[in-house]
Amino acid sequence: MRALVIWLFTAVAALAEGEPAGEFDYYVLSLSWSPTWCALEGDGRGSPQCDASADFGWVMHGLWPQYHRGWPSYCRTTQRQPSRALTASMADIMGTPGLAWYQWKKHGVCSGLDPETYYDLARKAFEGVNRPEVFRKLDKPVTLPASLIEEAFLKANPGWEPDMLTITCKAGRIQEARLCLSRDLAPVPCGRDTVKDCTMQDALFDPIR
Repeated sequence: MRALVIWLFTAVAALAEGEPAGEFDYYVLSLSWSPTWCALEGDGRGSPQCDASADFGWVMHGLWPQYHRGWPSYCRTTQRQPSRALTASMADIMGTPGLAWYQWKKHGVCSGLDPETYYDLARKAFEGVNRPEVFRKLDKPVTLPASLIEEAFLKANPGWEPDMLTITCKAGRIQEARLCLSRDLAPVPCGRDTVKDCTMQDALFDPIR
C-alpha cells in the first residue's frame, strides 16, 4: 500500500512539471479587445495598457501551442528565461511586459523555441492578421451579435474560413478573436475544443479609449 501511495505521488508530481516542450499540433493566436480587458480587469489593476494615451484596440493575448484535443502548458524546457528588455519589447502589441512574461512562462515554453525566436514568431503572427479598421471608428459603446465580429475578420482576411476563427465573450462583452495557425503560421481549421463561438446577439463592445 505504501509503495502504491509513493508511486501515485511521484506520478502526480511528474505531471505537475508540465508536458515536454515542442510537442503540439498547431498554434492559437489570441487577440484580446483591450477595452474589454480594461473594463473587467485592467482598470482595477491600474494597468498602463488602459491609459487613453495607449490607444490599444486588438492586442495580442498570446500565441498558444495547441493539441487537436486540449493544450500543453508550463512545459518542461531547458531554454533560458527571456530578459526584461525582451519582454518590454513586446509591450507595443501585448499591452504590458508583464503579459509577455506570463505568456512565455505558461505557453511560450511549450513551443520548444528560445524566447527570442518565440517572440519573433508571435509578432509575425500578429502582424499577419488584418485587424478590421471599422472597430477603431466607434465613438461610443454598442451592442452587437458576436458573429458580426467574426464576419468582419473574415472579410478583412480573404482566405480564412469560419472554422479557422472563433470569437469569445466574457461577462456579456466581446472578449477575444482566436485564429488557428499551423507551425509556419498558415491559417488552419481549429480543433473541436477551440471552435466554441460566442452566440450572444447583444454583446457589449466598448470603443477604444
